[in-house]
Amino acid sequence: MDNKTPLISIVLPVYNGEKYIKHAIDSILNQTFKEFELIVVDDASTDSTPEILKEYIHKDKRIIVIRNEKNLYIARSLNKGIGLSRSNIIARMDADDVSFPWRLEMQYKLISDDPEVGVVGADIQIIDENDRVLTYRSYKTNPGSLKRTMMRYSPFAHPVVMFRKSYASEFGLYDHRYSPSEDVDLWFKMGSKYKFSSVPYPLLKYRVFMNSTSNRKLRRVEMLTLKMRINAVRNLGYTYGISDVIYNILQLATGYIMPPSFRVDLFNFLRNRGLI
Repeated sequence: MDNKTPLISIVLPVYNGEKYIKHAIDSILNQTFKEFELIVVDDASTDSTPEILKEYIHKDKRIIVIRNEKNLYIARSLNKGIGLSRSNIIARMDADDVSFPWRLEMQYKLISDDPEVGVVGADIQIIDENDRVLTYRSYKTNPGSLKRTMMRYSPFAHPVVMFRKSYASEFGLYDHRYSPSEDVDLWFKMGSKYKFSSVPYPLLKYRVFMNSTSNRKLRRVEMLTLKMRINAVRNLGYTYGISDVIYNILQLATGYIMPPSFRVDLFNFLRNRGLI
């Protein structure tokens, strides 16, 4: 490991990621921005992931691997990696996604240009198990618009965010009690004090797996985030309009009558056209 402090610390949690982990790591090593460290948190994998990671440690001194003795899941694993990071700028990455080569460069410029910005996101391409591009997802870029969308959906795709560690630490980093929406909880808290921003270009290939999402899981996530929105209005200074109320009602109602894959496709279609 280089003694020079990196400008960016990338935190990548992985559990049994043997199929795609090489693609994820290679996409980071191929970045145009070179001054980073990559902290991989192996969450007690039982496949060949540990052996693959050992190979990479010898290839590049910027790679640091931490292995959990038992499965801690994503929130605790992320906090563990962040706690060992040397930079104040944290970039997220998942083990089955692929970053475009210019991702770090574009996001670092945006976050370093404005000290009031706490979190930076980006648009994403959505791919399947075989790397086929299915669709894309665009995100708001105006700080005010990004915060307003929190009354409806997350302003960021979690695996492509970059944020300031010092700002996130003020709110205790990720709270495992809100899994699998621990990221949304953190954005609500950080957004109550700091600005949001986003790069208006796809910077990540976000992998989805067919038949991996059930209506029951979606409803659980949506109920959890609804509770977060109510708490944000009561305790964090967020506001909402009648259209936000209607959106949340329709979101919950469609969970009982629409297949999850259709709901996701409809969601992407409407938001990419600025209709929600």
